[in-house]
Amino acid sequence: MTTLAYTPQQFGAAADGRTLDTAALQAAIDAAADAGGTALVPPGTYLTGSLFLGSDMELHLEEGAVLLGSTRREDYATRRSRVAGVEMDWPAGVINAFGQRNVRITGDGAIDSNGPVWWDRYWGPDRKGGMRADYERRGLRWAVDYDCERPRNVIVHECENVELTGFISRRSGFWNVHICYSSDVHVDGLTITDGQGPSTDGIDIDSSRNVVVERCVVDCNDDSICLKAGRDADGLRVNRPCEHVEVRDCRFLRGAGVTLGSETSGGIRDVFLHDITFSGTACGFRIKSFTTRGGTLEGISASGLYMDGVRTPFEWDLAWHPAYSACTLPESWDGPIPERWKVLTAPVPADLALPSVRDISVSGIQATGCGQAFMIRGLKESPISDVRFDNVRVEAGAFGSIDGIDRFDVTNLNFTLNHDAFSAKEHVA
Repeated sequence: MTTLAYTPQQFGAAADGRTLDTAALQAAIDAAADAGGTALVPPGTYLTGSLFLGSDMELHLEEGAVLLGSTRREDYATRRSRVAGVEMDWPAGVINAFGQRNVRITGDGAIDSNGPVWWDRYWGPDRKGGMRADYERRGLRWAVDYDCERPRNVIVHECENVELTGFISRRSGFWNVHICYSSDVHVDGLTITDGQGPSTDGIDIDSSRNVVVERCVVDCNDDSICLKAGRDADGLRVNRPCEHVEVRDCRFLRGAGVTLGSETSGGIRDVFLHDITFSGTACGFRIKSFTTRGGTLEGISASGLYMDGVRTPFEWDLAWHPAYSACTLPESWDGPIPERWKVLTAPVPADLALPSVRDISVSGIQATGCGQAFMIRGLKESPISDVRFDNVRVEAGAFGSIDGIDRFDVTNLNFTLNHDAFSAKEHVA
């Protein structure tokens, strides 16, 4: 049986990197979805705004094909989605699958959303200005990531049976690949690179289930892989867990390694991390949450992790980054209050506010040339509990600190102090 293939050239694409090819690309995608076939993108540079995939189709990017995101906000449709743990209207990504089934994005081509334009909007060309500096001056650090609307490269939202295979994701304006409210997703062999802008996470798995990520190489400026489940009052309202996730045979460069949180409100459970290499990342295995997040993290297993030049191999912090995590309007504020700010600052019931972290197994870890071995901080009112370390070897310039843990079972932990060990130069901003 021959699969029907449609190219954007059939619908008038210029593929010159200057002409907006959104309509031609979307026409090829729509034809492929109608026929249950393939939208085939040949080599060339296709300037585009938001594109939307259908069910029962494949988008195949041939080697040399580049989907280059427009630098104009108006070329990105506004869609309701979740952004950093909160549902809101925001720009869609370059490639989007909303509410679809049986979708594949494949090939050796690239998706590039012209990141530097969006990064400068956030923090300025010198990384000291932009919207972030303005918001910080006004006591609104927690709001800037939401108000500075930046496109993601790929969004998979409320989908089933999705394959993301082989392509390159680079220079994303915000997160590279966002998998949200979806199930049965396989991510294999992606290369995520050229992402040294703010919040350029590699792959975010958000309130989704049955997700496998394997054989990916990620070089970004924030979390290489991040598991999320909603933030504060809005995350507790949605109450959808992130569960049954496996990450294996990957390599992470710079960025922040594998992170669970900080959006933990719906819970994160049944996670298996294994056979992963970390080179020069800020963190290795990180857990982060806050005293308004709530949610339970449990059934987490990490084994066969190999780290070199990592700042902190184990960074677990349940009082993470208060300036971002605590959403409170300044007392002197007399300006307008956007709807998203109302959602962000909504109170969290006291009995649901504290996160719970338990049942973590860590084994077969080797870390060399690191900064400090541990930065583990549970909460007095909600300590991290039932943690097992077995056969963990760390060479670092300092031991660091472990606080706020109940029932910590350690077997064969070997720590070597080496003040000259830490060699990594670049980390998460």
